[in-house]
This record gives sequence, C-alpha cells and structure tokens, in this order.
Amino acid sequence: MIVTRLIPEARNLQVALRRNYGVSAVLLQKASDPIQQLFVDKIRDYGKKKAASGGKLVDSNPQVEKEMQKELDKVARQYGGGAGVDMTKFPSFEFTDPKINPL
Repeated sequence: MIVTRLIPEARNLQVALRRNYGVSAVLLQKASDPIQQLFVDKIRDYGKKKAASGGKLVDSNPQVEKEMQKELDKVARQYGGGAGVDMTKFPSFEFTDPKINPL
C-alpha cells in the first residue's frame, strides 16, 4: 500500500523537478548581478591596459614611477639590499662550530 502511494508521488515530484529545473536554468542565465558584472568588466579592462603597458604600472606617470622606485630602494636598504645586491636570490648561510676551550 505504501509503495502504491509513493510511486505516483515520486512521478509527480520527478515531473515537478524537471519543470522547475528547466525554468530556473533559463532565468539564471538571463539574471545577473549588475555589481558583479561591473567588477568583471573592470578586471577585463585592467587586463587589457596591463597588456598594452608592457608589464609596467597601469595609468602611471613619471612622478608615480619615481616614487615607486624610491620606495623599492628604501625597502632594499632596510632588508640588506644595495648597489649590486640581487634581492631575488635566496641568501646563503654559513654556520661554523664555536671553538671550545679544552679542560
């Protein structure tokens, strides 16, 4: 008796799910968040500008580039960089054993 009741309801549920999925799929493709779309458009626009600038700063001027270089030099000095020092190379460490006085 339970099986006979469940089978028609399962068929009705299957039909309802199929109909709801068909309707919601169309709606989800058409509906879009305008803020999210604006964000995606800005990212694509930035990507195009970055490719056009040849890897440099986007929408920069000589003053901004001069300030950036000044800050990079300041950071290099703070962390042991300077003229002729490659900051991209991993530092090499040398550990020596301390000399101990024999008793």
